[in-house]
Amino acid sequence: MERAASVPFPAGDTNFSMARTFAFMRDPLTLLLDAYERYGPVFTQRVFHANIVFVLGPEANHHLLVSNAKNYSWRNGAYGDLSPLLGDGMLAIDGAFHRLQRKAMLPMFHRERIAKSMLLMEQEVDAALDTWEDGTTVDLYDWTRELALRIAMRALFGIDPDAARGRADAAQEFENALSFWSKDYIFQLMRGPGTPWSKMRTAAKRLDTIIYAELTRRRATGDYGDDLLGLLLATQDGDSLELKDRHIRDEVMTLLFAGHDTTTSTVTFLFYELSRHPAYTNSPDFSLSAALDETLRMYPPAWIGPRRSIEDDTIAGVPVPGGIPVNYTSWVSHHLPDVWDDPFSFKPERFVGEARERIPKGAYVPFGGGSRTCIGMRFGQAEIAVIATKILSRFRLDVKPGYNLSVRQMPTIGPRDGLPVTVRAAPPAANLGDGPLAQEPLAA
Repeated sequence: MERAASVPFPAGDTNFSMARTFAFMRDPLTLLLDAYERYGPVFTQRVFHANIVFVLGPEANHHLLVSNAKNYSWRNGAYGDLSPLLGDGMLAIDGAFHRLQRKAMLPMFHRERIAKSMLLMEQEVDAALDTWEDGTTVDLYDWTRELALRIAMRALFGIDPDAARGRADAAQEFENALSFWSKDYIFQLMRGPGTPWSKMRTAAKRLDTIIYAELTRRRATGDYGDDLLGLLLATQDGDSLELKDRHIRDEVMTLLFAGHDTTTSTVTFLFYELSRHPAYTNSPDFSLSAALDETLRMYPPAWIGPRRSIEDDTIAGVPVPGGIPVNYTSWVSHHLPDVWDDPFSFKPERFVGEARERIPKGAYVPFGGGSRTCIGMRFGQAEIAVIATKILSRFRLDVKPGYNLSVRQMPTIGPRDGLPVTVRAAPPAANLGDGPLAQEPLAA
């Protein structure tokens, strides 16, 4: 495909280099920021065996996500690598089927539905926090992962995680499955018993038992339920969209993945930064909404958006061939020094008042953009706000001394070694009533 390209690849580092490949796997942020400085917003990097075009910054992001999004395929990008776990869920489909399936699920993410789900979120968070005591140590990453998965199972799919535990521990099985993508590429290529691939497939099958059992139960009772799973079952009975059980399974798996993994990452990084900057929560001007926006700038969970171009195109003045991998990366775009002042510093004030209004269109893209904007964005924002508000109203979390943050990249970014914190009873932080639902997301 590279030799057949009708226009040259953009300038970049196109010679084979294992050092570059390992650098991309271990620290893509530094590697791609360096390439941006040398080549500009559109450039090529050879990673392992393939040349990949990366597009960064406001103009390039807006072009790829909004103004010419139809020229870039998701299914033929690297999101296909998630198909052994997620199947043909929203992350891996394009075209008319994607539009119809998205339309079928949108009612579940209307404001009224989310407001109703928040009551359930509060119940789960309160129960989880009741186990905390002053002075105890908690791995916040593990704690939030289990909590977020419980919320997703109950709020989106009406599945009782305690009843499901007899068939499989969903939180642990998701961790087992997702760990496949945290392995070095060479280990992902291995097959056979005992390999990461085998463990991922085993975990997926165990999760399937939970999902298919719930489908069977609802059909037997005739009560589809007032949740996302019920909407999908009702759609299956209609004639506007042909959904098979495997399609429902794939959407459940995709949204369980997206609905708990991204929340886990964001809550963990938020409290990592607040622990390092206690002056914010002690200030009467503290804004939880702004702190969450800044956390998503510094640590956007879906850090990379792999696509494949369909036709030749021009992005930010640079010709790009058709039929090749083209990736945008919010993580790198959110750290460009010519777009963001002091980009590696935690500054929630960037998202307050006039400073927020000055952020260029396309500069801030933690949820993607255009027709592929994360369908569960508002649900996730509400969930994170509930978790963070509940914690900040009762506790202060201090990161254990000597902890050094190491970020792993796949499939979403997160702390490689978890986040050990010491729980301290504390009075409520200031200004907790302005959660993310209070304002519209910035335009992509």
